Amino acid sequence: MKFVGIPVAEQDRALAFYTEKLGFQILSDQAFSPKRRWNELTIPGAATGIALFTPDGHEDRIGTFVNSCWEMDDLDRTSGELSAQGVQFSGPPDRQPCGSFFADD
Repeated sequence: MKFVGIPVAEQDRALAFYTEKLGFQILSDQAFSPKRRWNELTIPGAATGIALFTPDGHEDRIGTFVNSCWEMDDLDRTSGELSAQGVQFSGPPDRQPCGSFFADD
C-alpha cells in the first residue's frame, strides 16, 4: 500500500500538524485544483504514507473514522513525546491482549 487518505478541512493546518508535531516528511505538495493541493507525507523508514486530501463530494468524511494502525516501538515513550509536542489524546492507552492502542469514542 502506498498511502492512506485522511480527509481534512484545512490542508495548511493539517500539514503543519503532521509535519511539525508528528514528524512526517512531505513527499508531494502540489496544486490539485484551484482550491486544493495534493499533500502526500511519509514517516522516515516507512513504506506507507498518508495523503491529506478530501475529494469533492466527500466533505462529510472530515473528522470521522479513518481505519488505520500506526506501529511504534514504545507506546508510552512515543505518547509522552507527542504530548510534549502538543498532541492531545482522548485518554490513556487501552491495553488489550492483542496490543495497546489509543482510540476515540
